[in-house]
Amino acid sequence: MTEADTGLRVVREAAIVLDRRNGLVPDVGVVRASACTGRDQWSYPVADTVLVVEVVAPDSEARDTGTKPHKYAAAGIPSFWRVESRGSGPPLVHLFRLDPVNRIYVHTGAQRGVVTTDVPFRMEIDLTRVDEL
Repeated sequence: MTEADTGLRVVREAAIVLDRRNGLVPDVGVVRASACTGRDQWSYPVADTVLVVEVVAPDSEARDTGTKPHKYAAAGIPSFWRVESRGSGPPLVHLFRLDPVNRIYVHTGAQRGVVTTDVPFRMEIDLTRVDEL
């Protein structure tokens, strides 16, 4: 399945505008294709964002595990992934889904090696081959 099949696009280093005073830049975002206006676009509305991914680094751990997920959930982004790389081997990916009533993320699992999910669309990512990309 390609991005075109899903009506979604993967974006990097682009701000997700949460409200008039808040915009955050996730490591990776998945947005509706209809929100894409051009190659030099640097921000996307939160209403068009279906997944954000944060890769935890030593200098951003508090933001990636606390501040950012809290703000993403409060803004209503349906899915959040936290990627942790400790030691050797493929990273560990924690998958979260939004509880829309309480606006908090619920941990739905953690996967290492090959990540397989149906949310926000069916995908399989082989993290053992990331260095080859």
